[in-house]
Amino acid sequence: MKRFCLGAGAIMALAGAAAAWAAPAKPVPYWASLAQDEARMRVGPSLDYPSNWVYRRRDLPVKVVQVLGLWRKVEDPDGAQGWMHVRLLSDTATGIVKADVAPLHESASDGSRTLFRAERGVVGRLHDCSGGWCTFDVKGQRGYVKASDVWGATDK
Repeated sequence: MKRFCLGAGAIMALAGAAAAWAAPAKPVPYWASLAQDEARMRVGPSLDYPSNWVYRRRDLPVKVVQVLGLWRKVEDPDGAQGWMHVRLLSDTATGIVKADVAPLHESASDGSRTLFRAERGVVGRLHDCSGGWCTFDVKGQRGYVKASDVWGATDK
């Protein structure tokens, strides 16, 4: 009887952990980014569905618009929607430059010195978005960018 109780307890603990992992931790929509160097977007929430896009860009921001078990329906920066397995996604806050050129400033002010310029399509990590500005880090090059110049986790 003791073994049965221990076994049942272990099964319950594993089931609880799996349910917690599969359950959405936050309400949709929310921001995520690609956690892998290659990620397939599918037309439905299963490996049985064909891929409609293959992304080869780690950290690309996506917006999660629906959750179904371990699958997330996401929208990419161009508006394409499809399904990705949760293991392909990360909670890392990233953004992609949507302006033709986005100046990265020394501080969160138009009058501050421009440190770098990021062209359309550059992906970086976002930090501390407030007052219409975000800290934007592109492979170690860090500055402040206008939130309106990037698409991604800027609505915190």
